[in-house]
Amino acid sequence: MAMSYNAKDEVDGGPPCAPGGSAKTPRPDNTAFKQQRLPAWQPILTAGTVLPTFFVIGLIFIPIGIGIFVTSNNICEIEIDYTGTEPSSPCHKCLSPEVTPCICTINFTLEKSFEGNVFMYYGLSSFYQNHRRYVKSRDDSQLNGDPSALLNPSKECEPYRRNEDKPIAPCGAIANSMFNDTLELFLLANESDPVPTLIPLKKKGIAWWTDKNVKFRNPPGSGSLEERFKGTTKPVNWLKPVYMLDSGEDNNGFINEDFMVWMRTAALPTFRKLYRLIERRNDLHPTLPAGRYYLNITYNYPVHSFDGRKRMILTTISWMGGKNPFLGIAYITVGSISFLLGVVLLVINHKYRNSSNTADITI
Repeated sequence: MAMSYNAKDEVDGGPPCAPGGSAKTPRPDNTAFKQQRLPAWQPILTAGTVLPTFFVIGLIFIPIGIGIFVTSNNICEIEIDYTGTEPSSPCHKCLSPEVTPCICTINFTLEKSFEGNVFMYYGLSSFYQNHRRYVKSRDDSQLNGDPSALLNPSKECEPYRRNEDKPIAPCGAIANSMFNDTLELFLLANESDPVPTLIPLKKKGIAWWTDKNVKFRNPPGSGSLEERFKGTTKPVNWLKPVYMLDSGEDNNGFINEDFMVWMRTAALPTFRKLYRLIERRNDLHPTLPAGRYYLNITYNYPVHSFDGRKRMILTTISWMGGKNPFLGIAYITVGSISFLLGVVLLVINHKYRNSSNTADITI
């Protein structure tokens, strides 16, 4: 049987249901959520609430920024560029591939004593460790000591996966390009005592704890480290195999801390990596007293082919970390802008508060 059309049924939501049936309606349920009757906070921004907020932010941020900025400026830091591209540089002779090995010496002066522990970094510029293929060129299973991955590295390591029909350990472009300059620091005491004093550099404790104890492992076995790496070969650009990186068993092979520091890739093309620690031994004397020093460099790592730069950095730290004035400047800037906005809004509020014609205010 055909059903007759009724416009009223469409308006009301359809024809009435049969007796005993449930009524259908497009209306939402009569609940606080569906009927949008939930309580809500609708703040009314007035001069009495906005102006104190701006002034409080300014009064808090400015002193914090000044404190951070002053603390950062009190950190002692010195950078020595030893790339050698300038003809007058003592390391200019090392740019020639015929001079191998090449040792150069750079003299410098510390105008201010370095107190507390001193950190020695090496810095590189124009080196893109963040390149996608470079970052992927490694085998974490091999670095974790997996015997199967040791002899059969991941294909991600190509073209540094095999050499002379032997698997490379460690494989990949990151390991192949490991920094291998040697830096030594000497103190020239005075003219009456021309014999320089070698500054002791600590090579342990520079890597992350998780790298040293979790991420990197030497291959298992009871034999010597050389036997555990049997059947593998060194990376193409390395001067010696991985099991000869250090004389100590706890800092050799894949758990060598210089190697682990290098394998943690940098995010920017200009970066620094921790090289050594200079620990304070006597509270009565500074770690590095003011005076004349010289840096003895075994120049192995070429960077001039890609217009790179190399530098050595000596720095101290504070409660906020290393030298970085940006954070203090940012706090001071935000606090100053907030305080200035508070003053401007206060003047505007005072000028137009008693005015009955609000149309004169233009935004």
